[in-house]
Amino acid sequence: MATSTHGPRAAASPEMAAARPPAPTARRRPGWLGGPGKNAVSGSDGLWPWLFVLPLLTGVAVFYLWPILATAYLSLTQSGPFGGSTFTGFSNFTALVKDDQLYLSLANTLLYTGIVLIGVPIAVYIASLLNLPGLRFAQFYRALFFLPFVAMPTAIAMVWRLLFNGDFGLINRGLGLVGVDGPYWISTPTTAMIAVAIVGLWSSLGFSVIVLGAGLKNIPPELYEAAELDGASTWRQFRSVTVPLLTPSIFFVTIVTVISSFQLFDLLYAILGSSNPVLPRSLSLVYFFYREGFVNNDKGYAAAIAMVILVIIAVVTALQFRMQRRWVQDV
Repeated sequence: MATSTHGPRAAASPEMAAARPPAPTARRRPGWLGGPGKNAVSGSDGLWPWLFVLPLLTGVAVFYLWPILATAYLSLTQSGPFGGSTFTGFSNFTALVKDDQLYLSLANTLLYTGIVLIGVPIAVYIASLLNLPGLRFAQFYRALFFLPFVAMPTAIAMVWRLLFNGDFGLINRGLGLVGVDGPYWISTPTTAMIAVAIVGLWSSLGFSVIVLGAGLKNIPPELYEAAELDGASTWRQFRSVTVPLLTPSIFFVTIVTVISSFQLFDLLYAILGSSNPVLPRSLSLVYFFYREGFVNNDKGYAAAIAMVILVIIAVVTALQFRMQRRWVQDV
């Protein structure tokens, strides 16, 4: 019985094998400095990669690592306003632990951070609305939301100080229309930090909307079509498709918001001012550092506060990265 030679697994004849050109042999690419190829042992690329990243590493070392090390050393000294320092060990940290202003400023910073984080779910909803198909002037609306984020904090503070004015401010006038007697927002200890946090929420909303809007672009539209065919309502699609697939962007926005909130200073200083009687009870951590370092001229104590701020931000960020495994879904 003859064997067919037309199938894909048919054996080639000797004549065909002789006519077939030889297979190309793999060539090893030498390294840039004449070393072995890329499949060789680690470090075979020579010095060229290090030369390319040297400017970046130099900038990181000069502008990030060296200030951290210098501040850490300064926190262990007693420094005067005109230079000179005396090594005192951990005395600054011992005094800082006993200072009630540290815990007050930490509580105010946490309150501010908690209020500003409310803007993250608000930004998710706004970004979803701006991503609706067929929405006209969507880019214009995004630009309007983003403008407060790029505006000068001092200019924003001046406008909001007028709005929060207890006598003729627009906010209290609006509350008066519904029969509510508005407080003196930035002159009352219980409402001063809340007022500053409202401004922080409003100014950071645009950044969150832009980032979350970019995340929404990566969600395949076929998922919404499949959910609609299964009978899912718009709210169900938002809750079961949009939010789970948007969790990486939500996590990024949360990280950035928390870090920037712990660095609260310029907005607080511009809204409350330096002579406001509620300022001693409305300190943030960075404002506490500024007062001790540049008003009281206690550089060593201020450096200790800076190191505490660094540790707190690092711990909070590490906790967020550890907790994100439970709720962030990979797309």
